[in-house]
Order: sequence, then C-alpha cells, then structure tokens
Amino acid sequence: MSEINPLIENGHIHFGENKVQEAVDKWTTIKKSHEHLKLHMIGKLQTNKVKYVVPLFDYIHSLDNIRLAEKIASEQIKKNRNLKIFIQVNIGDEPQKAGLNISDLQNFYKKCTQELKLNIIGLMCLPPQYGLVKTYFNKMSVLNKIINLNDLSMGMSEDYLDAIDCGATYIRIGSKIFGKRS
Repeated sequence: MSEINPLIENGHIHFGENKVQEAVDKWTTIKKSHEHLKLHMIGKLQTNKVKYVVPLFDYIHSLDNIRLAEKIASEQIKKNRNLKIFIQVNIGDEPQKAGLNISDLQNFYKKCTQELKLNIIGLMCLPPQYGLVKTYFNKMSVLNKIINLNDLSMGMSEDYLDAIDCGATYIRIGSKIFGKRS
C-alpha cells in the first residue's frame, strides 16, 4: 500500500495484479475511495477465483480456455459487469506455459465474442525467455491484426521497449517500479 499511494497521488490509474487474494485484500478498499482506478488481472486465472475477479477488476489479460470464458461470462451477467479481456496466446508453443495454440485462436475468439458476448479487446503473450523476443512480439502483432483487434498486451520490465516497438498498447511493468517480489 505504501508503494501504491505515491503513484495514485501522481495520477497513475492502471495497476496490475497476478494473485487474486492479494488483490482483493489490497484493492477492495482502495477502489472504493478511488473509483477511477483500473485494475488488471495479469496472472493465471482459475475458474474458482472468477467470482472475486469480476466485481473488482476492470481487465483480464489471461483468458486461455473455454471453461474460463464461460465462467467469466456467467459471473459478468450476475454482477452486471463487462470487463475488457485479452486472450492469452502461447506464442512460443511452450508446453509449460498457459495460452491458446495459434491454430485454435480464430474459433476461440468467435465463440467468446459471438456466443458468450465477452468484450475481447486484444491478445496477450508471454514470449519464451530465450530467443529473440521481437520475433514473437511481431508475430503477436500480426495475429492481432488478422483478428482485427486494437489492443495488445505484451512486454514486461525486461522487454517492454521491444514490445512497444512491435505495437504493444499495454505493457506489464512491475519490478522496474516496485522491485523484485520477495
């Protein structure tokens, strides 16, 4: 909290969290007194946590499966909310990472927008740690254009400049601002 207040006081309005319970504990009170703040769920989201995310967050950056999409759609109806959502793509085809395979993206997007009425605004990726990240960021930019989406969530503290060069509209910078997590 002590790290967040100076940012709020200086006009910063977008904040990301990757742990649901931490976010609920930290942001529930803050958002009541600062309704203009926008909270982004940037971490892996489990279906059993969606009921806590929908009322508090404004964005979800990690939609990666149909079961999660259905749960988000259901909770949004219950809570009368319409979050902005990014589909997470496993751009490096890494088995240890979440995200849709590129080959499934078009059909998943159509199901989410047409059947579930989700507000999909863009794609998100976490590129492989090793290799040329710009290659993956450029690939994401092309995919985003093919689907005709405006926003692209990619780039973190170590590679955000490359992400911006490749069209990122949302970057996730935490450790450069707050330091490494303990």
